[in-house]
Amino acid sequence: MWRDHQRGAVAAETRRNRGGPKVVEVAGVTFANGGDNLGVYVPVFAAVGANRMIVYATVFLILVGAWCAAGWFFATRPVIAKALSRWGHILLPLVLITVGLLILVRGGAFGW
Repeated sequence: MWRDHQRGAVAAETRRNRGGPKVVEVAGVTFANGGDNLGVYVPVFAAVGANRMIVYATVFLILVGAWCAAGWFFATRPVIAKALSRWGHILLPLVLITVGLLILVRGGAFGW
């Protein structure tokens, strides 16, 4: 009897967790990861006028929408989604390191 009860509890827990991340969880992670952006955006917004700030915000929102649409597009393609789920933990750090190095090199950080 105890095992039947335990199996039922595990099955119920599995059903509850199937929905994926909730909006509040995603918003919390986004907020926590965005703290370093305050060091960049606050001085920029303080230095520009209201008109430029509106342009920056509009471009930002349009590009966020584009990223979300691209993410949805790729996540709904089974072949791409499977490849990303298998290799994404390796691919993402490589992409981010490459982008960071390109920014440093093109910005002249190494004096080249």
